[in-house]
Amino acid sequence: MTRRVVISGMSMISSLGLDIQTNWENLVAGKSGVKKIHLFDASHNGTQIAAEVPPEFEEFSRNYIKKRAASQMTRVTRMCVVAAKTAVANSGIDFAQLDRSRCGVIMGVVNTGNSSVEKDTSTQNTVFKTMTNSMPAWISLEYQLTGPNFAVNTACASSAYAIALGYEMIRNNQADVMIVGGADSIINFEEIQGFNALYALSVANDPPEKASKPFSRDRDGFVIGEGSGVLILEAEELANSRNASVYAEIAGYALTSEAYNIMAPMKDGEGMAFTMEKALSNAGVAKEEIDYINAHGTSTELNDRYETMAIKRVFGDRAYRIPVSSSKSMIGHTIGAAGAIEGIITALSITHGMVTPTINYDQPDPDLDLDYVANTARKKDIRVALSNSFGFGGHNATLVFKKYMNGFS
Repeated sequence: MTRRVVISGMSMISSLGLDIQTNWENLVAGKSGVKKIHLFDASHNGTQIAAEVPPEFEEFSRNYIKKRAASQMTRVTRMCVVAAKTAVANSGIDFAQLDRSRCGVIMGVVNTGNSSVEKDTSTQNTVFKTMTNSMPAWISLEYQLTGPNFAVNTACASSAYAIALGYEMIRNNQADVMIVGGADSIINFEEIQGFNALYALSVANDPPEKASKPFSRDRDGFVIGEGSGVLILEAEELANSRNASVYAEIAGYALTSEAYNIMAPMKDGEGMAFTMEKALSNAGVAKEEIDYINAHGTSTELNDRYETMAIKRVFGDRAYRIPVSSSKSMIGHTIGAAGAIEGIITALSITHGMVTPTINYDQPDPDLDLDYVANTARKKDIRVALSNSFGFGGHNATLVFKKYMNGFS
């Protein structure tokens, strides 16, 4: 038996806000969350900017996590747990009314953020803070869920993989509800230094808010962001039985490996194109049905060039009529959280009939000539959308989202 899978709850924490409504309003307004780094002294780094979560998060998190448990979590893990709790609240789900053995958690986790910027790490809590399975474990403990519970690490595609795997569990009747998503932060001296050595990060430090400029001629690398995104996936019949509001339906996905290079994407976007083609096929969606693409759009030379080429390869002449935008222009690259956060933005775009912009698109690259929704949000009825995530190591994911006609819009 295969079942339809819907999104009944969502939450995100990013540099643009601590709740989904604030984030959405700021994204639609085209605001940038990129600023000078405050988490540590970055004056000795080539890159001195990032999209940090507002400092109010610490006080905010105390409303959701008890002091003892919080002391065993990193700041990043707390972001994940808070996002999970607010997503569950957003969904209106009551696990006491469900079979908890058929409810689970999958989180995309590259690392837990137990780096040089983490405070109050001691011999008593360092193991708990470092465990990459700690994020799904804490969430499972919170709701006493005894179904599937694990973390997945596929670099920048990690939380997109988590969404796909959660979808598969429900679709194949292995679970009824899955809490999926991810959280991440690599805003610390050592990782910024490492990415600077690879010439991957933007060094356009002034003004910070103009540094992330996907698809632009003067792009010079990605800007690090941080945050968390969590979605509640449900079997359609369960959501309908409790009269849940539905944001969107997940129609399918593709997960592929380029098996090409540890850092660079496959030449001319061949691997990216294959992933999108496979996702469309798996979802049973025709190319003519795609109304929007939330791009991986990192603001690096190769990603933006090859992703553009891949979209043209898949959609042909129609590629020029599909709006493509990158939310990383506003919130930076949230690494392991990116797939979930951008999946949430895609679902909200469907819900509200609004495409968020690619800001800082001031100097078009003549070789990149798609409709990148430059600088200003755009109203559009979106029936089907793609969200792309492409990670170091050749880990590719494309998620297919559909408007759910029986949900709110």
